[in-house]
Parts: sequence; C-alpha cells; structure tokens
Amino acid sequence: MKRIYGLAIFALLLTPALFAQEHYSQGPVWRVSTVRVKPTHMDEYLATLQQSSKPLLEEEKRQGVIVDYKFFIKETKHDPQDWDVCLAIEYKNHAALDGLDAKYESIRDKVLGGKQPAQQLAEKREEIRETVSSDLLQEIFLK
Repeated sequence: MKRIYGLAIFALLLTPALFAQEHYSQGPVWRVSTVRVKPTHMDEYLATLQQSSKPLLEEEKRQGVIVDYKFFIKETKHDPQDWDVCLAIEYKNHAALDGLDAKYESIRDKVLGGKQPAQQLAEKREEIRETVSSDLLQEIFLK
C-alpha cells in the first residue's frame, strides 16, 4: 500500500514537468551578469573588458568551454541604481557547467598569466563597478 502511495506522489510531482515539456524544448544555458559602472569610469571599464575579458572569452570559445558570449549596454535607465553593462555567456547545456572552474583556471592562466594578474584585474574592476546581478537562465524554444 505504501508503494502505491509513493508512486502516486511521484507521478503528481512529475506531472507539471511533463506538461511544461509539451510547450517548449530546452535550449542552451546562459550566465547573465549585470554591472553598474561608477560615474566617469565607463571608458576605463570597457577598456578592461576589451583588453582582458574578450581574449579570455575568445579562448574559452575556441576551446569549446562556451558556445558564445555577448556584451550589452543598457540604453534606458529607470533609476540611478540600474545596471549599465551586461555580459551573457552561452553554454551548450547544464552538463557544460561541470568542472567549469578547473577549465576556467587553466584558460585564465594561459591568457592572463596566472592567478595573481587576474586577482589584480578583479580588484581594479571592483573600484570602478559593482555587480548588480548574476543569473543562470535556461533558454527555451516554444513549440
């Protein structure tokens, strides 16, 4: 009897996922980070992205760690606390996130010259910007 109740509960928990899959199929996974750049530092911040982030992301893409990446500048600010720059990194799927730290560190060391230069860059960026959000999103394709 307990087994029947257990199966019934399992089926009820699984039902919403089954219905959801009727409406869409899963696409890639995106890590989307938004930052607010401190006043008068936008050029400096964009220069650091061009000099270090872009080569790092290009190498990750070349090695197949990421599928693609995009930078966005927000043109419509609703209040002073809104974000200015967004970085979206595309991964093939959730499995691509497994072991990501080790892959990133290897590429970071190759492109930026090790942990110390990367740490100095991060500290410099923290002086001119602050992170607003960092979210993991599942892209879907409606059927």
